[in-house]
Amino acid sequence: MRLQSDLEAALLAEAEQAHPNECCGILLGEGERIDDILPAANVHPHPATHFEIDPQTLIDAHRAARAGDPQVVGYYHSHPNGRAEPSATDAAMTAGDGMVWAIIAAGRVAFWRSGDAGFEALPYVTSPR
Repeated sequence: MRLQSDLEAALLAEAEQAHPNECCGILLGEGERIDDILPAANVHPHPATHFEIDPQTLIDAHRAARAGDPQVVGYYHSHPNGRAEPSATDAAMTAGDGMVWAIIAAGRVAFWRSGDAGFEALPYVTSPR
């Protein structure tokens, strides 16, 4: 994965700002490249331990992608009191559709790909904008 360097800092800042709740949002880009993030409201009834991306934000991102804007390549959320790896809840939620999941915890960001066999860790490099 290739990530714009300022986005790693933005993900960390968003997680910090949402604490003690989970932040969440959408990863935008193309292929193996993440060019932007789209923060979303966490509409889950228990945001301290779960996340649900605001459905309208997700619909709008897909519509924009069909109109030529960056593609939805994945999602992100934080684990305020956990580790930067998929939880059992994450594993139950994944569609196994190849989307990228960024998980922010303990001052770091980790990327994972959702597949048929669960999550696979993805190495990444940052690049200037």
